Amino acid sequence: MKPLLIVLSLSLFSSSSSKKIFSFSSKTDIKEWRIVNDGVMGGISNSSMTLNEAGNGQFSGHVSLANNGGFASVQLTNSVTLDAQKKYIVIRIKGDGKNYEFRLKSNVSQQESYVHSFSTTGEWEEIKLSIDAFYPQFRGQKLKSPNFNFSKIEVLSFLIANKEEEDFTLLIDWIGFE
Repeated sequence: MKPLLIVLSLSLFSSSSSKKIFSFSSKTDIKEWRIVNDGVMGGISNSSMTLNEAGNGQFSGHVSLANNGGFASVQLTNSVTLDAQKKYIVIRIKGDGKNYEFRLKSNVSQQESYVHSFSTTGEWEEIKLSIDAFYPQFRGQKLKSPNFNFSKIEVLSFLIANKEEEDFTLLIDWIGFE
């Protein structure tokens, strides 16, 4: 009986310390995610957001450096109030060994994004990104402004821009707070 109580208390503790912002499943409306590639600046990179057979989001495509291109991204508009107790954005992903950025905006009309880079291993992993380490960036340039310090998030996005021509695939299970 004691082992069961320990397992139950660990489960309760774990679920109370994290909060999911977005979870993919076979019922996810993938149209909520919007593709924004370098075509907005003349580039020819292409990407898509689909659901794989397991119900995970699959952000994949090809980054091209032609025509001053070099990035692909996908974004979700989803208003979330930040709890001051939560210090991290946690993402459960399976990458392809490449580097990506996770980006935040406090409102849809904001021009700059708040960026946190992360590397992938090719395995499923949970990556913790410190909210106060997200720095402001506009058109690839780091801005001399404070790091992310807002009480809400309206836009979440993933971006790949490694300054090289490459195919990529990033599987996303969920995004949460901790």
